[in-house]
Amino acid sequence: MVRQVKPATEGSGSPTYKLAYTDEEFMLRDELLSVRLQLESLKPDILQNEYGVHSTVVIFGSSRIPDLETATGQLQNARACAASSPEDAVLARKVKVAERVVYGSRYYDEARELARLITADALSGSQSELTVVTGGGPGIMEAANRGAMDAGGKSIGLNIVLPFEQRPNPYVTPELCFQFHYFAIRKMHFLKRAKALVACPGGFGTLDELFETLTLIQTRKMAALPVVLLGREFWERVVDFELLVEEGVLGEEDLSLFHMVDSAGEAWEIIRASYLARQSSGQAAFAGPSTAPD
Repeated sequence: MVRQVKPATEGSGSPTYKLAYTDEEFMLRDELLSVRLQLESLKPDILQNEYGVHSTVVIFGSSRIPDLETATGQLQNARACAASSPEDAVLARKVKVAERVVYGSRYYDEARELARLITADALSGSQSELTVVTGGGPGIMEAANRGAMDAGGKSIGLNIVLPFEQRPNPYVTPELCFQFHYFAIRKMHFLKRAKALVACPGGFGTLDELFETLTLIQTRKMAALPVVLLGREFWERVVDFELLVEEGVLGEEDLSLFHMVDSAGEAWEIIRASYLARQSSGQAAFAGPSTAPD
């Protein structure tokens, strides 16, 4: 039996009749990956240009390091839980971790102050036009966006879709809050306008972003820019750079690709001096896409 196919009409309800750019199911097909990558690249690019964002300072850091008040509350909860089960080794470990987070909350304060210094300088009529950009999440990212707001300025948040809930913090400028699906495109936007990068204590994400940036500078895929590791005590414990040189897997000259500091003031001195020197020489900050698409 031959099936009768009715001709499509102007009012057709068939998905094939939808305009391609309004057809979400079509747009999510594997064959449209290149189109999605281009759209995800273009949207933040166009909008940042429209808002006059051309030079940024990227501030990375853990989403798990909150302000002191929040960290203290977490410690009190951990101690209360441990007290109810004194033989539980897992709860005892959580207390030790919570104590370290309280100690580490000073990095929240330093990131907030650094962002305030950067933004206040840009608003003061100086030669700086630097805008703070973060991953838009909680913790150190929140601190940096908050510092920019403290100064009365704007800041950028480049959020990303994750398997667990991830919402932008309330201090990101709404018009400059973006969401990404592809890590590669997000990383490219972190560095495209970057005039400096600051890495505060953090986990896998911070380490990934830090070492990718150092690799791009080392291999000259990206023009050199100040990379500042804020929190000498943390970074010297986490990464033994001298050992890498001793083992022959890093060159002595590679140690000059970054600076270790302990305060927002030290970080700002390095960033501002480099930015003004780069601005006077007209040197570009970015040489191309940082990585292949996901």
